[in-house]
Order: sequence, then C-alpha cells, then structure tokens
Amino acid sequence: MTQTRATSLPVPLGLALALVAGAAMPAQGRINGQLGLFLGNGMQAATISFGTGLVIILALAALLPSGRRGVRAIPAALRAKAFPWWYLCAGAIGAYFVLSQGLVVGILGIAVFTVANVTGQTVGSMVVDGTGFGPGGKRPITGLRVIAAIIMLGAVLWAVSPQLGDAVAHPAELLLPMLLPFTAGILNGFQTAMNGTQTQHYGTFVPATIFNFAVGFGVLAIALAVQAAVAGVAWNLPGEAWYYLGGACGVVFISLAAYLAKHLGVLLTSLGMIAGQLLGSLALDAVWPMGNDGVHLATVLGSVLAIGAVALASVQPGARLPWEKRD
Repeated sequence: MTQTRATSLPVPLGLALALVAGAAMPAQGRINGQLGLFLGNGMQAATISFGTGLVIILALAALLPSGRRGVRAIPAALRAKAFPWWYLCAGAIGAYFVLSQGLVVGILGIAVFTVANVTGQTVGSMVVDGTGFGPGGKRPITGLRVIAAIIMLGAVLWAVSPQLGDAVAHPAELLLPMLLPFTAGILNGFQTAMNGTQTQHYGTFVPATIFNFAVGFGVLAIALAVQAAVAGVAWNLPGEAWYYLGGACGVVFISLAAYLAKHLGVLLTSLGMIAGQLLGSLALDAVWPMGNDGVHLATVLGSVLAIGAVALASVQPGARLPWEKRD
C-alpha cells in the first residue's frame, strides 16, 4: 500500500485553513436551519444536507485524479489493516451531533448547546493528542496549550453570552441535556483523528470524507424513516438552490479537518476551527442577521479573544515567547 509522503505544512497556513473550515460550520447551520424551517422538519433537513454532501464528494472522487487514486487505495488499506475497520464509521459521530441538536437545542438554547459542545471538543482533542490517537502521534499538551484551551472556552462563553438568557439562572435543570452536546464534542475529536488517519493512508481526504457522508447519511436516513413511520414526513422541497448548500459546507470542514489533523494535531485544529466558527457566526450576523438582535460587542470581543487563544496554542514547545528576554 502506498502512503503519502510526509510534507510540512506551515503552521500559519494550517491555522488559516482551520479558520476557513470552522467558518463553514455556522454557514451550514444557518442554511440547514432555514431548510428545516421551510420543511418544518430539522431531521429531514439534516438528511438532505448529508445526502447532497455525499453527492458532491462522490463527484469530486470521480473528477479529481487524486480522488480516483484515493478510492483505489481503499481495498489495499483495508487488507493491510492500516487502521481499525471501525474508523470507517466516523461519520456516525456527525450524525450523533445532528441528532443531539434536534433533541436538546430546544431545551438548552443554541448558546448553552454551543458552550457544552465546544467544551467537549476541547477535552476530546486534548485526550486525542495526549494519547497519540491522532495521525500525527503523541503531541505534548503543554501548559500554554492548556491555558489557551481555557481561554478559548472563556472566549466562546463571552461570545455567546448575549444569547444565554435565563439559562444561567437554572443550571441544574440543564445538566442532563448538556451531556448530549458535551459527549458529541468529545467524540468530534476522535472523529477528526480517525478521518486524519485514513487520509494519511489513502493519500487524500476524499475516501475518508466519502465514508463520513455515507455513514452519516445512512444513520440519519434510518432515523428519518422511523420518524416517517411514526408521524409521517412531507416532501414539499424548496426550489431555491441555496437551500441545498449545507452539504457543500460540510464537505469543506470535514475534508479540511481530516487534512489538518496530521499537520497541526487535533487540539490545534479544533481550536482553530472553533475560532473560525465564532468569526463565521459574526460575519453571518452582520450580513445575514436573524431576528432583531444584530451584532453584539461581546460576540466581537469573544471572537478576538478566540484568535488570541489560537495564537497562544500554536506556540511550539521550547519556542521563545515574545516577552521573554533574549540571551
């Protein structure tokens, strides 16, 4: 089996790509949210999103020479047992995240859901890097990275604080529902690592992304079929093309996360993507506002703080910090 030649990706470029990947996530959420409102069914919208994403990545696999090579490398990788077969099921984690959204966002609100999910992502990513589960092997969890992770959580909490509402007054009632987004966040770190490991052995992100969308679509399709059997599902689809761009956004962030996991490590990739989510949400609120709230100062300042947290986390072990004296 042919494995990709190790190449070095400059950290600033990798972080820029992580920001782009993260920014695609709120764009997908906004599009899928609008599709769900149109259909009156969030599960149906998520299934359509995964389905369109699967079609897009299959088209890329057919059109790109690297994609075709990657698909041809799948049997050899599986025969060689280059990674456990269940890595192919990483897409089930994405489906679990979507299902958790549908189950508890109405109870928690999007702000509390986001904080719980990001906390889980941070914890899961630190475990993945610390244990060497990711494609880049063990990566040191330095004091600076721990501090950066804590700062990132504070930045997210600050950024979403205008939407917290009365949730902070009744935290005990939210603890059990918060377990779903928290565990989905933890699993997201492992999903990124599993996709990154596959990408390393296939030589391209395409096969791992195909499996992600195929498995996720299958899980959601089964859930939607159960819903249809119990309550019925109408297929009154919108005619505007932009309603179906959620899948394309998903291809962007899943593919980039799989590619970056080896080069940046899962923790730094996750922190970069979280910062990208905040910046993407800020941009969406500015150009495509929902409701009458507009852009809050806390959201702007929280997003700026998140960029600082990513910069701090990117400092390599043993590197001299800007404020340290030179010999």
